[in-house]
Amino acid sequence: MPDLHLYGHPDSGHACKVALALSLADLPHATTVIDIWAAPETRLATFLKVSPFAEVPVLLLDGAAVFQSGAILMELAQRFALLGGDTPEGLRRGREILMWEANRIGMCLPQLKEARRSGSAGLSGDVVAWLMARYEVDRANFDRLIGDEPFLHGRAPGIGDCAVWGYVQWLDDAGVAPSDVMAHWADRMRVLPGMKAPEVFFAQ
Repeated sequence: MPDLHLYGHPDSGHACKVALALSLADLPHATTVIDIWAAPETRLATFLKVSPFAEVPVLLLDGAAVFQSGAILMELAQRFALLGGDTPEGLRRGREILMWEANRIGMCLPQLKEARRSGSAGLSGDVVAWLMARYEVDRANFDRLIGDEPFLHGRAPGIGDCAVWGYVQWLDDAGVAPSDVMAHWADRMRVLPGMKAPEVFFAQ
């Protein structure tokens, strides 16, 4: 069995993506919570040694550090042939969804969520309007991507579903609404064996 150790925080959607993938795949792992609201230089020394940007998530795979959530998800899918990684088509689909998520819906939702967080410096009205407009496009494109399937990977969830879930789980906090198609997908995600709340994934 591989030695897996995840550094993350319940407020990080990027860390939640990886925690969900590990849980859905039933891969045992250790977890260390990193205070992402503390100054980077004050974070755990062992974490700073393996995280180039002092950011979560970082996954140690048999002692080798992998950072950036998309890269970690791809590593898990390929190394363990799971969550779409068991076929070339599944891996290709995973790469497509991960690239889309990182550049589109996974860009606007964290910013909108942060803008509404208590204590946040917020964003200008023009920036919020721009992000909201991007989200509306992304929401429509989500519907196109999933089509008539229950998950973005088809009949079963894959790393692409984990990636999109990272921040779609907080649509209310971001001040936006899902499409009907996205809402039904989210309902299916919530009842998956292995799905947990962020605070449970990263219990202190």
